[in-house]
Amino acid sequence: MKPSANLILRQTKSLVMTPQQMQSIQLLQMNHFELSQFIAQEVEQNPLLEFQDDNVAGGECGETQDGEYAHQSEDAGGDDGYDNRDQALSTDWCDNGGSASTSRLNDELDANYTDVFPDDAAPQRLDAPELVSQWKSMPGSGDGVDYDIDDFVAGQVSLRDHLAQQIPFVLPDMADRLIAQTFVDQLDERGHLQADIVEASERLGTSLAQAERVLATLQSLDPPGIFARSLAECFAIQLRQKDRYDPAMQKLIENLELLARRDFISLKRLCGVDEEDLLDMRGEIRQLNPKPGSDFEAAVSEAIIPDVVVRASSDGGWLVELNPDAMPRPLVNKSYSSLVKKNDEARAFLAGCQEKVSWLKRSLDEREKTIMKVVIEIVRQQDAFLLHGVNYLRPLNQKTVAEAIEMDESTVSRVTSNKYILTPRGLFELKYFFTASISAVAGGDSHSAEAVRHRIRALIMQESPEAVLSDGDIVEMLNKGGVDLARRTVAKYREAMNIASSVQRRREKRALAKVAGF
Repeated sequence: MKPSANLILRQTKSLVMTPQQMQSIQLLQMNHFELSQFIAQEVEQNPLLEFQDDNVAGGECGETQDGEYAHQSEDAGGDDGYDNRDQALSTDWCDNGGSASTSRLNDELDANYTDVFPDDAAPQRLDAPELVSQWKSMPGSGDGVDYDIDDFVAGQVSLRDHLAQQIPFVLPDMADRLIAQTFVDQLDERGHLQADIVEASERLGTSLAQAERVLATLQSLDPPGIFARSLAECFAIQLRQKDRYDPAMQKLIENLELLARRDFISLKRLCGVDEEDLLDMRGEIRQLNPKPGSDFEAAVSEAIIPDVVVRASSDGGWLVELNPDAMPRPLVNKSYSSLVKKNDEARAFLAGCQEKVSWLKRSLDEREKTIMKVVIEIVRQQDAFLLHGVNYLRPLNQKTVAEAIEMDESTVSRVTSNKYILTPRGLFELKYFFTASISAVAGGDSHSAEAVRHRIRALIMQESPEAVLSDGDIVEMLNKGGVDLARRTVAKYREAMNIASSVQRRREKRALAKVAGF
């Protein structure tokens, strides 16, 4: 068959997303920090956008309902009138009537009420001019001088600087200091040494004995446990400094994996101690620092800003509102467009900027409306949790919320990602309210998996050393409470909460009770 070229017209239907629609979806799943960074980038690129200046007094430059600047007239009434009148009275007293009133008081009271301080001897500011010029001055202050308290805070000392202050006192030889500096450069954030001693000595051209001697000296520095090559060595260094590294403790440090598995029978045999001494040794290990370098981390913890705030209303319901601090909204500055609107090239550029401003405003409004819809439905579903606590947390999934608000399940997933809600019960991530469903006994209402885990933890915390609950006992108690749960599921929840088995808990609680009795 001879090949030939044909022109075929075919009609198909497909879903095509514009770049703006894709960016709106990305905007929906952004958290507070990502949204702030995105808007800051838009403000930097778009001359029609700018952030509101918090230092500008209300009435000088406000924001209209459509997001544009509005300037208040100079003859505005209200409170400003009283302020101006008070200022006028104060000015008249100081400039016009001050000397006349002073003369009248002198004549009536037979006293001298004139200014005893000449102008050249008036009290002056105690600020040193040469220091004021070096301190940070922030705009918006009354006298032009504001001091930033952050400028007077001492800088955080790093682990490297802390060790550099100690090394010259313990290693006077320059060659030893060079080896020590190499080891300092190979410390991780925990303060553990990641270098191989043999390889390091060969690279530096020194003997292995000298490298080990320098390392032993460095391990005596502060903080205790620094320059350890393993967790066991970190604990051993700290115990030696406390003079508690006896043979029994050495055996325990060498078998930390047995301690992690709570294999107390094997540990008692290896260490040659009884159960009471073993518990005392374990208590000493718990007081040690496995990460001696963590106190010098420069990372700063960031405070979580809730996206939505829920509080009780006067009518017995719940008041749900967006947190304005988590919803940055740029303002539109039309004064810029009025300056360049006569230029044809600038007019075309501003038309594109105005289109981006309109899209950003619509996207932010739609984002807020979508978040409110999802959160209101979550609050409606979890009303019992807000009133009574975690035991009343209902099983909920994203599909249920999506069907209730007539949205796609993927939209609910984007809304609840990395967003937080502040409730009378505390601060929670929105995904916290979505838990698996556990069936109830005799076909009753199902239970939330988070609420069931809370019940298991509460039952174990209340048990006594003489009546430690097994997984089967917990299953029976949950069944009496209306929760239908298998024993293997209880064991899985217990292990996920890092709770030991009933045999280990019984052994530990009896030993602790014996120690408390002495």
